[in-house]
Amino acid sequence: MPTYEALPRFTTDLDRLTPAQRRRFRQAVAAFVDDLRAGRGRFRAGLRVKGVRSTPGVFELTWDGNGRATWQYGPEIVQGVQHVIWRRIGTHDILTGP
Repeated sequence: MPTYEALPRFTTDLDRLTPAQRRRFRQAVAAFVDDLRAGRGRFRAGLRVKGVRSTPGVFELTWDGNGRATWQYGPEIVQGVQHVIWRRIGTHDILTGP
């Protein structure tokens, strides 16, 4: 299981989501974690994980039609286990400040 942390901005954004949006995000995260565990270095196409052009090292994950979450890899906390830092969550608008 990868380790993770959430930046304060992510937590604030998350609180603004509807319960249905949070549920869909949790479903996407389950698939995201499965892909991280598989260690293939790739994510399933349905998650549409890609780099954020304006911010090298930051990625976006699509969790619903317009739902986005941005994240980056952080330093390992547990040896050999990937660490994810969640940065923002919301609609496509979050990409102006990922």
